Amino acid sequence: MKFSNGCWLDKEGYKIFSPQEIYSTKIEDDILTIYAPCNKINSRGDTLGGPVITYKISSPMENVIRVRAYHYMGQQKKAPSFDIHESENTKVLIEDNEKDVLFKSGNLKMIINKDLWEMSFYNGDKKLTSSKLKSLAYVKTSEERTFMKVSDDDAFMREQLQLSVGELVYGLGERFTPFVKNGQSIDIWNEDGGTSTEQSYKNIPFYMTNKGYGVFVNHPEKVSFEVGSEKVSKVQFSVPGECLDYFIIGGESMKEVVENYTTLTGKPALPPAWSFGLWLTTSFTTNYDEKTVTEFVDGMAERDIPLRVFHFDCFWMKDFNWCNFEWDTRVFPDAKGMLKRLKEKGLKICVWINPYIGQESKLFDEGMENGYLLKKPNGDVWQWDMWQPAMGIVDFTNPDACTWYSNKLKELIDMGVDCFKTDFGERIPTEVAYFDGSDSYKMHNYYTQLYNKVVFDTIKENVGEDEAVVFARSATAGGQQFPVHWGGDCEANYESMGESLRGGLSLCMSGFGFWSHDIGGFESTATADVYKRWVAFGLLSSHSRLHGSSSYRVPWLYDEEACDVVRSFTKLKCSIMPYLYNISSNASKQGIPVMRSMVLEFQDDLACSYLDKQYMLGDSILVAPIFNEDGEANYYLPQGNWTNFISGKKYEGGRWIKETHNYLSVPMMVKENSLIATGYENSKPDYDYRNNVSILAYELKDNIKANTTVIDMKGNKTLQVEVLKEENEITVESNGIEGNWTLVLKNVSNITKVDGGEFTIEGKDTKILLSSGNCKCICYLN
Repeated sequence: MKFSNGCWLDKEGYKIFSPQEIYSTKIEDDILTIYAPCNKINSRGDTLGGPVITYKISSPMENVIRVRAYHYMGQQKKAPSFDIHESENTKVLIEDNEKDVLFKSGNLKMIINKDLWEMSFYNGDKKLTSSKLKSLAYVKTSEERTFMKVSDDDAFMREQLQLSVGELVYGLGERFTPFVKNGQSIDIWNEDGGTSTEQSYKNIPFYMTNKGYGVFVNHPEKVSFEVGSEKVSKVQFSVPGECLDYFIIGGESMKEVVENYTTLTGKPALPPAWSFGLWLTTSFTTNYDEKTVTEFVDGMAERDIPLRVFHFDCFWMKDFNWCNFEWDTRVFPDAKGMLKRLKEKGLKICVWINPYIGQESKLFDEGMENGYLLKKPNGDVWQWDMWQPAMGIVDFTNPDACTWYSNKLKELIDMGVDCFKTDFGERIPTEVAYFDGSDSYKMHNYYTQLYNKVVFDTIKENVGEDEAVVFARSATAGGQQFPVHWGGDCEANYESMGESLRGGLSLCMSGFGFWSHDIGGFESTATADVYKRWVAFGLLSSHSRLHGSSSYRVPWLYDEEACDVVRSFTKLKCSIMPYLYNISSNASKQGIPVMRSMVLEFQDDLACSYLDKQYMLGDSILVAPIFNEDGEANYYLPQGNWTNFISGKKYEGGRWIKETHNYLSVPMMVKENSLIATGYENSKPDYDYRNNVSILAYELKDNIKANTTVIDMKGNKTLQVEVLKEENEITVESNGIEGNWTLVLKNVSNITKVDGGEFTIEGKDTKILLSSGNCKCICYLN
């Protein structure tokens, strides 16, 4: 939202007031309070009018500074608000000096220059950003603009934080516009707009820059960002109302900023290991019954394609009845028996749900009579005809409504359902009254948090915490606690495949640890070429689902080679689960995503700043999907030596690579000095990762330790391995559960002797069999 007319004028209809000086300060209970008049105080008479901005500066945790700026502090606090995880032991330093005011938390500090009115933020001595004179403002809407209200407020609070030369902005949720946000106008307002517009299902008021800090605007309602757009050297954000609340989040790297942000707003849960396998669905508007489903499942088994989850989309329920949480008996006369038969084939079951209740559903009357549905201010149930005719929306601010909804899901869990696709949650009206009195503007974005939490918690309570997973489309800040999220409705072409990756990387820069997308595209039907290329991308994502709208996504409907491609990449993913599940466990503990943009992993490599068509799968594997029918890959390798995991071909980094790949290949490049744990199993993702695990060592660097950890499906460490190359010796040390394991020195065939293990040379590699989880061996090279 723009308030200015060029550099010097305000936009017509707005009056802008900015702090001009620090008039007084107060330090109390580790909170710095600043009174800042919007006019210079030269005499007593100048104190007789306002506005005055009151700042409250605090620190909820080390290396995070909270800034609250108020015009009127007497406004009622309206729910909902984001859950902020504060530390009770945060130590701060506050100093009020003659020329400046200092507030310090960890290595992050804020200095306000009293003469210039400039609030600057530093990591140590490195300046990060600043709010200069006239940057923060109280904006009053003049009378001639009252007809254009975007909320019940006629006032706004605005901040502008400085961007330095070359500083780039990332994040703000799952956005399909350019990956680098500079130059964009972005409204944090959830909408159901597909993957090809500026709209987003998952709007997150958090951004991060390549300078190494993040900004979280602590407002669930609409936050308007102007990222180097209204003022090209500033990120501007504004909210309706009389106060503005934001956090400056520091760290020694962009990854540490993400870690601090997710400590503040919540870490992602660790999804169960089985959820990393291949999901297949009925698709959306296709015709299907048990016979169809069984043919799909058996067809995958006959072609030796490992399938782990089968998903029933919307029409498992009777049309016009979404949601009644009952199987359509016209199509599934023995639903419980069908689920039992599918689970005997080794499958987990997912079903589609949403938070809406169609008028034809028998639950509508029940919800209406008990006050479980959103109401208009006059007490009528809020209804409209989009999606489900005359549908209502569950009011999750009503605890009884949450229990009612949860009990319906429990009945499905008891029947054999393992998880739920929590669709929708974006088109939430603002002209409604909530049970608990929550502000309807704030609830528009926040609704999805309550919805997904109810579903996620229901699974935790009835199946177990280690088994909880959803497949969610909408989210707000903190939504990362309820994985997994997928990218929404994309087209079946290369452009949409690229949009999907761009959106996913943007979301993963916004605190989300796990992400998926509809392999082959949702709308229409992909060519066999697009489908096969998307399969490689999809199965090298954290979660992998074949799903469409009006056509099925089983590979044999494309061509026989598609079966080979799905089989190959599904087995590949299952085989690297010891590596993948360890980085997933780290994501749940640290908040660093499984799928990482290149700039997140290689912050100091300027060539990585804009890269959005390749990514890191964890810290060791680079993936560059192919986006054209010629099979041409164009990707960048940072400095160092890299090895293609599939072909074993070695590459020198620090340059762009252009090459052609067949459908069974993709640039899947392992970084030097990496240890990749691979398993004995390639037919399912959930197995004993410690049992006969192989540790693949790539391009060991002299005098730099390489290490890795193998965990079990509960996240417990079962093996830790450390490898160090020094001149002509490689020392290997491990500790963990007893049992055999293998170290594979990739592209090393000049081993002459191994103390502490048995070795064989196979082609270009050396395999060393170790009989204990607690051992030390030395390999000698000639």
